Amino acid sequence: MTKRIRPPFRADHVGSLLRPQSLHRARAQAAAGEISADALRAVEDRCIRDVVLMQQDVGLQGISDGEFRRTWWHFDFLSGFDGFELGEPLDKGTFQGSEEQPPRAMITGKLARSKPVMVDHFTYLNELTDGIAKFTLPGPSMAHFRAGREGISKEAYPDLAEFWADLTAAYRAELGALVDEGCRYLQLDDISYAYLCDDDIRANLKSRGDDADELALTYANALNDAIRDLPDDVTTAMHMCRGNFQSTWAAQGGYEPVAERVFNTVNIDALFMEYDSERAGGFEPLRFIPKDKYVVLGLVTTKTPELESKDTLKRRVDEAAKYIDLDRLCLSPQCGFSSTHHGNKITLADQIAKLRLVVEVADEIWG
Repeated sequence: MTKRIRPPFRADHVGSLLRPQSLHRARAQAAAGEISADALRAVEDRCIRDVVLMQQDVGLQGISDGEFRRTWWHFDFLSGFDGFELGEPLDKGTFQGSEEQPPRAMITGKLARSKPVMVDHFTYLNELTDGIAKFTLPGPSMAHFRAGREGISKEAYPDLAEFWADLTAAYRAELGALVDEGCRYLQLDDISYAYLCDDDIRANLKSRGDDADELALTYANALNDAIRDLPDDVTTAMHMCRGNFQSTWAAQGGYEPVAERVFNTVNIDALFMEYDSERAGGFEPLRFIPKDKYVVLGLVTTKTPELESKDTLKRRVDEAAKYIDLDRLCLSPQCGFSSTHHGNKITLADQIAKLRLVVEVADEIWG
């Protein structure tokens, strides 16, 4: 076997990276009105240049901007659509071990893309690398999952079918613009599928009037609708995880409840799957992966600094290969290193060591 020349790559990563202190300072200064938006953007530009060089130096082929221009991995993108606002935070305890909780997506008016959302983010990234510029964005389910019907204005959307139609139309417009700028590697972070495997979350959804199994199909169909116009030369990936906020988590449970239904419905090329802890369950659900899809095994954790052993990672890849051909497997960390601007509780040196480990192990397995 040889290195893949098209994504997903044997050694890949989810996308978000730890923000350097200079960027944290600039963000705080901009929030306090001490520096201008242009001055903040200049710092972002410089930090993105540096993080692109870091990724290339460790040997990655898919290069992201680290999501350095974002505060939250999902809300910054969704906030670019008309009709979207941030609501009150989630109930305390959603993320285990964290006092702070993220806000909720609230739809207060008709959704539309009246202007580009993050096209300029991609354009700048693409100018910086000869590798494959990888762009990440939240899956459409993230506009619904946290708050459900309660978070969607009944005046704007008495019929949820219209909500989904407008949302996916807005996605298609933005994705089309990204492709026109040269984007050929798109990852949609659709973490809801892994959450739908958690018994407590399934019960909470039922109490608010939602059926977890029906939601899985609704979300999968929305994802398909969002990417339906992409040309064949664009690689699409979907990332699933159980929460990644300052090294904490929100859900647990193996993929079995959604595996057959979701894996065979979503029209994407690759699945980035969290597998760094027992909370993710076993590899048995991989038996449902269609023959035309790749799986990127998230075996290296971004939550703690300890470095995994190469032998353990190779053994786990071998275990996964009992359910899906080795040639359709790749390796990555289980999630980003900084899904929000806060970052996980590890150092920049830890992050580089983890990424190097992924590259080295992938090279030893696949050549």
